[in-house]
Amino acid sequence: MVHLGDIGSSAQGCSDDWLLARKAQFARIRHRFVLVPGDNEWSDCKQPLERLQRWREIFCDTPGAFCEHQRWEVGGWVFVTLNVPGSNNNVRHAEHRPRMQAVLAWLEEAAALAGKRAGLVVLMQANPFVTLPRDGYAPLREQLSDLGARFPGKIILIHGDTHLYRQDEPLPGVRRIEVWGSPIVSWIRASVSPGALRVDAVR
Repeated sequence: MVHLGDIGSSAQGCSDDWLLARKAQFARIRHRFVLVPGDNEWSDCKQPLERLQRWREIFCDTPGAFCEHQRWEVGGWVFVTLNVPGSNNNVRHAEHRPRMQAVLAWLEEAAALAGKRAGLVVLMQANPFVTLPRDGYAPLREQLSDLGARFPGKIILIHGDTHLYRQDEPLPGVRRIEVWGSPIVSWIRASVSPGALRVDAVR
């Protein structure tokens, strides 16, 4: 089970009390649970770096630099989480550059593994196809486009952020699944096989 960030509004997510309460709630889930940081928990807060540090201390098994970046395999697919938040990827803050260097390196490392397997599933909070004059997602889109060309049909991007449900192909060779967001608090269920990832239900 993966939650793609925004575990409350920014007014809620910027507080320790809210994050700790959600951690206790998530601890009751019987399945393996992976949480991706969202902009409401750090980049939209008044002190984003302090809030990201607290997020890592609360939710990472071993807190440290970029501990939110995870990777695992299921059914021949490589799954990778990235800390890429909404609100234009916090591009105006100095932390943006080193974080994105880590993001792009982690993604390329995962892609190298996935090229020998069924494919790669990329999980993050932001919708990287929302563009502003100072585009915080351009390098990531370029890398996804390159991966789509190298491994056509084997790259799946799953994200939230813009509160719509859709499946499309915004880049050649890259399948995109966007999950619902508030006010529709919902989820999708998917099944994986060596040749495909299929969405079974939308709840």
